[in-house]
Amino acid sequence: MAQTSVNIRMDEELKKKFEEFCNEIGMSMTTAICIFAKKAVREQKIPFEVSAEDPFYSTANIKRLEKAIAELNAGYGKSHELIEVESE
Repeated sequence: MAQTSVNIRMDEELKKKFEEFCNEIGMSMTTAICIFAKKAVREQKIPFEVSAEDPFYSTANIKRLEKAIAELNAGYGKSHELIEVESE
């Protein structure tokens, strides 16, 4: 079967980490991407779950909220009372 080239653009840090991962498991990036393409074509879908994480429920956001609550409970920081105002 004839070979062809594919050029892709990705974040430099992501490429570096992906290259390191591929080296650790003993394959090239080209082989990894070809495996992905073959599986996607065979299954006619992305071969893994793709989802958008709700930013409100992200792990980082939850940790920040938990830290803020703990600081307030410990007496650090400021808490504000919500005042409802009637609109005309």
